Amino acid sequence: MLDARFVRENIDVLKKALEKRGYEIDLHEFLSLEEQRLSLLKESEELRNKRNTVSEEIGKMKKQGQTTDSLVAEMKKVSERIKEIEEILKAIEQKTGLFLLNIPNIPHESVPTGKDETENVEIRKWGEPREFEFEPLNHWDIAETLDIIDFERGAKIAGARFAVMKGLGARLERALMNFMLDLNTSKGYKEIFPPILVNKESMTGTGQLPKFSEELFRTVDPEFYLIPTAEVPVTNIHRGEILREDQLPIYYTAYTPCFRREAGSYGKDVRGLIRQHQFNKVELVKFTRPEDSYNELERLTLDAEDILQKLGLPYRVIVLCTGDMGFSAAKTYDIEVWLPGQQRYREISSCSNFEDFQARRANIRFKREGKKGTEFVHTLNGSGLAIGRTLVAILENYQQKDGTVIVPEALRQYMGVEVIR
Repeated sequence: MLDARFVRENIDVLKKALEKRGYEIDLHEFLSLEEQRLSLLKESEELRNKRNTVSEEIGKMKKQGQTTDSLVAEMKKVSERIKEIEEILKAIEQKTGLFLLNIPNIPHESVPTGKDETENVEIRKWGEPREFEFEPLNHWDIAETLDIIDFERGAKIAGARFAVMKGLGARLERALMNFMLDLNTSKGYKEIFPPILVNKESMTGTGQLPKFSEELFRTVDPEFYLIPTAEVPVTNIHRGEILREDQLPIYYTAYTPCFRREAGSYGKDVRGLIRQHQFNKVELVKFTRPEDSYNELERLTLDAEDILQKLGLPYRVIVLCTGDMGFSAAKTYDIEVWLPGQQRYREISSCSNFEDFQARRANIRFKREGKKGTEFVHTLNGSGLAIGRTLVAILENYQQKDGTVIVPEALRQYMGVEVIR
């Protein structure tokens, strides 16, 4: 969430930033609310001063035996007006708060301007796509031949966009989870296993609510939300807290199942594991000082890349343009893995710096040693990586002509086999 004072004092700057993101928001509504708020605050202050002054006068008059009925009646009306103003201010603050919750973050100055994904900018590539001596298959065909993923029974059990992992497919999913967590913890990330049902406040804190309610699964009685990413519960670990400067940076990694309704994606990626309602991810989350966050973003991205490098999977890194960034992000790198069966790069990890956008919503602050007051931390998040999509990349990149799949060397100690057959 943006600071209300910043919005009030930088309307033109904000308008330009939102235009770059493709957002059209009527900021006049906010300014009108602010004008009302300031006017009422001024009136309330004047009435309180008047009440204090007249109350002293009433006290003196009573000591002198004078009649004070008219002044007492007048002050009663003043008190009623002050109470009325308080109620109006409370309603205005709720409207202002909701308005601010629906404004996206401002892009960092280094983010390229663009309207959509076609204008994202490639930063670097790693690895060369394999040249096959045969026509490479899509992962769903490989999985069917090997009998390691059952899409038909997944649909029978739950519906479209669900799958059942079987045999070595299930073991590969579990191996990837353990491999990623072990690698991340070896780099200083603390492993977290958080709840996957969260409350409304947690979803609001990281920016999923109120903007993206249609993307979320939720329970009704009691009301909980199924997490779309471990970013939600892990970031909210410190919601409402004041951290010490010497505690920063904080690095967390977490495996969780994730759930997304994929609203608006009808007809997209209807086959396979690319766009599922339920999927597994290993996440990276950081809490840093503001001056450190962009260096930490570069390190976070390299940590996510390291996983693909150790698995021997070709990929590229792109920086998202203003029109393709997520709602809460100030800057985002996407890592896209090469999928031979589709002859294209597909997003497998997204690494973002949210600056103080989430921290302000979730009220996560820190106190510098020897200084008065507190500041909002900067939060960062990176999927290190979507496990299902990593599994897809392994099946397609390591497929063999005889229908088997070679297990990447980094995973063999977790799998217990060298070949999936």
